[in-house]
Amino acid sequence: MTLPALSLRPYSLATLRAALAAGWQMACRTRILSFLYALPFALLGVLMFVLLHGQGLLPFVLAAAGGFMLFGPVMLAGFFGIARAAERGEPLGPGAIAAGFFQAAPALWVLALVCLLLFLIFATDAAILYSYMVGGTPFTFAHVPERALEASRFAFWAGVSGCFIAALVYVVTAFSVPLLAERRAELVPAVVCSVRLVFGNPGPALVWAGILGVLGVGSALLLPLFPFVLPWLAYAGRELVRQVVVAGDEKIY
Repeated sequence: MTLPALSLRPYSLATLRAALAAGWQMACRTRILSFLYALPFALLGVLMFVLLHGQGLLPFVLAAAGGFMLFGPVMLAGFFGIARAAERGEPLGPGAIAAGFFQAAPALWVLALVCLLLFLIFATDAAILYSYMVGGTPFTFAHVPERALEASRFAFWAGVSGCFIAALVYVVTAFSVPLLAERRAELVPAVVCSVRLVFGNPGPALVWAGILGVLGVGSALLLPLFPFVLPWLAYAGRELVRQVVVAGDEKIY
């Protein structure tokens, strides 16, 4: 399905506040299923932390947490399915999550492969930086006091590297994922819409990127918060697109 005659509304900080408020309401409304859907991602993070710490790669946890944000956007389709079921008064269960993916455009999976490729590039880059700045000596919590400088240097440069890739992922996916997941849009028109909305509203777009980055990566590091923050951001992003992407005089959602 193409996206003909779309109008893209400018948005402001007030629009972001309204989207965050609406997202929080939806997260509370669907709190049980939203929490259960987000929980496996948090448990995966716990497993990743245990494995990396067990291998003496503690500083790499920071890069891994940030890396999740590179391919995480595609998984939001499940949350969109939950929200759609709640709005229609349909039962909230695994079927709602599955419907979010089954009803999405096939191009969503093309975008998923692109995000995965970018994640692998970042992971490779981070591994090279880690080898150069931290080395092959095991690094656990016990080594933090004496090797904090090494870890800080790695975290800084891995963050710089990750920011460039994350910026690309943000520009491409910030508004295209909801279009692909709920409107079955074609890939190119959806990505073009996302790029136009980001560069056409640089101030609010930068603030929205900061919110996603701080809350997303922060909750990925503080894993007990992750099952609560992820649904909130997913529903807020969905509402933001509903506010700024219109077809004629009608909202497309």
